[in-house]
Amino acid sequence: MRTMGGEQVEEAVAGAVALLRTVTDRDWEGARAGRLEWSCRYTAEHVAGDLIAYAGQLAGRATEAYVPFELTLDEGTGNEGVLQVIETTGALLAATVRTTPREVRAFHPFPFRSADREGFAAMGITEVLVHTHDIAEGLGLAYEPPAALCADVLARIFPHVQPGTDPWRTLLWATGRGELPGRAPLTEWRWKNNLALPAGRLTLVGLTPASAADLAAGGDGGFVWTDSGPFQGTREGAGLLWKAYEAGVHRPEWGVFVLVRVEDGRAVGAMGFHGPPDEEGRAEIGYDLAEDARGQGYATEALRALSAWPPAREGGTTLLAKIDRDNVRSQAVVTRAGYRLVAEDEKLLAYELRD
Repeated sequence: MRTMGGEQVEEAVAGAVALLRTVTDRDWEGARAGRLEWSCRYTAEHVAGDLIAYAGQLAGRATEAYVPFELTLDEGTGNEGVLQVIETTGALLAATVRTTPREVRAFHPFPFRSADREGFAAMGITEVLVHTHDIAEGLGLAYEPPAALCADVLARIFPHVQPGTDPWRTLLWATGRGELPGRAPLTEWRWKNNLALPAGRLTLVGLTPASAADLAAGGDGGFVWTDSGPFQGTREGAGLLWKAYEAGVHRPEWGVFVLVRVEDGRAVGAMGFHGPPDEEGRAEIGYDLAEDARGQGYATEALRALSAWPPAREGGTTLLAKIDRDNVRSQAVVTRAGYRLVAEDEKLLAYELRD
């Protein structure tokens, strides 16, 4: 899988700076940045501020709020100086992303109050891409970043957005900056970092479409797995998630979560929903574990945590688990997690968890 990291941050910054450096002699303060209320100059300074802020969150391991500082440029700094600051802050974010361990998460409010290193990289890249577009529009320049970079960003922090045939136009639409055939213009938008849900000895890490595509294709999804993982069911679930993403019906809060062992950071399995609740308010849940992680209580801990997660318990949702009749271990898992047997046939037993 192509990791979203320092290289991509540098790619985005280099492309933006190369374009804007051709017009440093222009009046950035007097030109409005595209559809924004900001000037081109203020927008460029905003990009630099975001890049250093994201680096600060990761480097400082901030978990409760933003680190309380902001970027201030020296009085008299010209347009070339602003670009030097963007290059510097971009390099700092790239270096921080490269040196931050995979499991570290830091505060960001949208939507689950944290993001990992790939999330901060993707957010920084998005800021660079869309605000360079704004500045370019204000100064009458043509700008189009690499399609692969745009697709990577979409598949990591825009999991709710159907990917289209043109990743750049799709990203512009997803950030309220353009139109796409068959889609209503957006007046409000947010990206969505994945969820990390504590579950005793485990952390349930939300699977992004980018990671799901890699797992479905036989990769590791960006995780370090226990020796016998990932199991086939995990790859199949990842494939279903990717198909839902391509169809524009994926909802990350009702997606797949990789079970990561806290003590060593290794993934031991996956658990998740087959999709959002149906018309009757029922959501089916499923899971599997790598063979060498079975019989240690991991599935029970994960199921209890995921079943108690607020979106799964709000609005009268009923959680459903269908288990093969001969799978005694899984029957014990769901029973320990509070599910009740409600139906059965020759092959399957159906268990439910209600409010």
